[in-house]
Amino acid sequence: MVFQNENFMRLCSPPGEHCTHSGPTRINMSGMAQPSCFYLTTPIYYVNDAPHIGHAYTTVAADVLTRWHRQRQEEVWFLTGTDEHGEKVLRTAESKGVAPQAWADKLVAEEWLPVLDTLDAANDDFIRTTDERHEVAVQRFIQRLYDDGHIYKGKFEGQYCVACEEYKLPGDLEDGTGEYEGQQVCKIHGRPVETLSEENYFFPLSQYGDKLLELYEAHPEFVQPASARNEVIGFVKQGLRDLSISRSSFDWGIELPWDSSHVLYVWFDALLNYASAVGLEDESKQDEFSRIWPADVHLVGKDILRFHAVIWPAMLLAAGLPLPKTIFAHGWLLVGGEKMSKTKLTGIHPREITDVFGSDAFRYYFTRAVQFGHDGSFSWEDIAARYNAELANGWGNLASRVAAMVGKYFGGALPTPGALTDAETDLEAVAARAVADAEAAIDRISPTDAVAAVWTLVEATNVYLTEQEPWKVAKLPGELDESGAGAGGGRLATILVTAAEALRSLAILLNPVTPQAAQNLWTILGGTEALGELDKQPVADAAAFNGLPQHVTITKGAPLFPRIEDESADSK
Repeated sequence: MVFQNENFMRLCSPPGEHCTHSGPTRINMSGMAQPSCFYLTTPIYYVNDAPHIGHAYTTVAADVLTRWHRQRQEEVWFLTGTDEHGEKVLRTAESKGVAPQAWADKLVAEEWLPVLDTLDAANDDFIRTTDERHEVAVQRFIQRLYDDGHIYKGKFEGQYCVACEEYKLPGDLEDGTGEYEGQQVCKIHGRPVETLSEENYFFPLSQYGDKLLELYEAHPEFVQPASARNEVIGFVKQGLRDLSISRSSFDWGIELPWDSSHVLYVWFDALLNYASAVGLEDESKQDEFSRIWPADVHLVGKDILRFHAVIWPAMLLAAGLPLPKTIFAHGWLLVGGEKMSKTKLTGIHPREITDVFGSDAFRYYFTRAVQFGHDGSFSWEDIAARYNAELANGWGNLASRVAAMVGKYFGGALPTPGALTDAETDLEAVAARAVADAEAAIDRISPTDAVAAVWTLVEATNVYLTEQEPWKVAKLPGELDESGAGAGGGRLATILVTAAEALRSLAILLNPVTPQAAQNLWTILGGTEALGELDKQPVADAAAFNGLPQHVTITKGAPLFPRIEDESADSK
């Protein structure tokens, strides 16, 4: 089977008025250029409990990536949401003595929607698998597969992990220890699996092995990073077995339209959210669906990679729908050497961190400190150290020093610079390299490397001020008049204008990562009055030091990152 380019073609805008056709273009199969909209999703999160920082990690990464694409002045659609069906949610609700719908409604209202505000996530849509738009689309989709002969009935027995909502292969299990000694447990959750035997409906996944391997070969970008792609290829080469896609032992799910005694397997339901949210199977929204689908990037945790990289493309191939461009599997957040998990009682709520450090520091830390695509460990000591060293002392103090000196020597008005030296052109070259390297990192889905590239400008600007010593230059003859005010055109003016331009670049480049601090810096620089809204500043404009007009008012303002006493973090 040959996978044509249209399987990966991005078209245009999401539902509503969001897209205005000003983004980049792609070439369709007829050779015509069409505007493109960047579409990125998180996985939808189970509502069996409140969110922890493992969920927030994925959401923040998605938000940083989509904000960066917006900062490029591209059109963007960012989807997140909740997965509310399945046995795991049902059992949780029963243990709380409430109906599953009531439990899901409560968790979404009290936890999953509020945490988006806690993280400053700028998502464009929030999908719930109990939404009518989703359930209708799923029933129509599965009916179409059934009518086309892609579904059959049979009997299946296997080891099932309720926490994963997945039948497990022998290699996915290990011998239990402690209270579970003598039992087979899931390697991910450490809980015993259950032997289930049911008459269910099946999807012939085994027929798609060769097609999937051909897909991975033709489009290595489909599964990233390379380690994840190799894992998926190895899994598929072992041979796929047909997938049980219904359950008849409980009723919390979407009924099969041709057999109401069965509900759809939760993953077959959940995966369709990415398409149902943008108009799948809705005749009134087919223009919108064809403009935004397929997705550019699905961000997922590595524990759910197989569902997205094997089952999901097989479903789409069976339905004749275009495939997403990239499934990117990031690593786990580890606490005490174990995966962050509510099941194992190692979950930390995002508010526990943002209440101490703020949302910007949360976003910066988890973008910078954990290499995206790899496992990473969280510690209170590390986030406190990075907050004070990198945010408060590094970037925040830099902004305060520059604003204070412009205020002290030039009355808060940015002066006219004098002649440039190699020191100024070298710093501007650092900004240009930072932009180029960060752009490349975003394109390879590495927000960690993007922030690292930008931070070279923070560090270089601090070094520049240390070496140029504007506080000493101010004492040189001719730099200040008799009243102590700075004179434009001198060396002091050149140094401070250059530093202010570096801050302007940093406000643009760090806006996707730390939106509150970047906006505060933009206000300090008088950016809105002089240049317009920060969100409207293209990333490319950060590469050159020619943005701030002369005499723009620079104000001291509050610190971008107030210092936090060590005991505030240590108390955790």
